[in-house]
Amino acid sequence: MTLWDYAVAVHARAGVDEACLELQDRHGQCVSLLLWRLWALSEARAAGPETLGAAASCARVWDEAAVAPLRAARRALKAPRAPIADAARLGLRSDVAKVELAAERVLLETLEALTPIHGGGGEAPLAALIAVAARWGNPAPDEALERLIAGAL
Repeated sequence: MTLWDYAVAVHARAGVDEACLELQDRHGQCVSLLLWRLWALSEARAAGPETLGAAASCARVWDEAAVAPLRAARRALKAPRAPIADAARLGLRSDVAKVELAAERVLLETLEALTPIHGGGGEAPLAALIAVAARWGNPAPDEALERLIAGAL
């Protein structure tokens, strides 16, 4: 299964969107990076220290260049701030959301491409997420990571 297909399937499960938003908004985590790590585990793909570092670096650069600015623009368009008709504002917000999703897909496809096909397996999901969350930045609480794991696996 491709990483994109995995992410779409996981997001469709109960409780996953809430867990992802908590990790993203309350704990400053990159959800795409966390989902990548769970996918790599599910596919028995290797994600040693070198791959973790490369993935986190790639995600950070793309997040700063594309995902975060698009997310900020989408969120800013949620509430009216200017004398713009709601239909026009919400239409633009929908367009921005589509581009934000496309940027996240580009990141997921890039992360998949840098992940070795063989050689993984055996790592506990929580330990794997703790390691990748630490590479991203501030550690996320175990409970928040466990909520994502429960929905994803």
